[in-house]
Amino acid sequence: MTEVTWLTQEAFDRLQAEQTDREGPRRHEITKRIESAREEGDLKENGGYHAAKEEQGKNEARIRQLRQILESAQIGAPDAATDEVSHGKVVTVRFPSFDEEERFLLGSREEAAHASVEVYSPTSPLGAAVLGKKVGDEATYKLVNGTDMTVQILKVEKYGA
Repeated sequence: MTEVTWLTQEAFDRLQAEQTDREGPRRHEITKRIESAREEGDLKENGGYHAAKEEQGKNEARIRQLRQILESAQIGAPDAATDEVSHGKVVTVRFPSFDEEERFLLGSREEAAHASVEVYSPTSPLGAAVLGKKVGDEATYKLVNGTDMTVQILKVEKYGA
């Protein structure tokens, strides 16, 4: 089963527009540059040809990625209690060992480029640890060095609220 990618309407529309551009005007422009470079002759030493072919490969890879994201996209956020950490919510946590707080959006990397707060994936160590927890709960996750880190859930709010 394909994993659901939760997106805001804005992110979904932005990705659809990018896909349309990449499949249409951008693809056509790259194809024209490849054709022009081919007409110059010797392709072995034709830097313009190789650059255009590389750009074509990157464009096609991004198109495949966009198709996959949009096919598995759900707009909005999963049903959850107002005080429960879920995708699409802004979470404020406290790190008791440092007496510091952090506020972040639990969301996809596609949201990160345009979000007004830090974004953590639900599959990241911190994101996975807090997912499903409620205000007042504690969650523990492993750091890269193998030590455990505990956070306290202080606040859960709807993104954009």
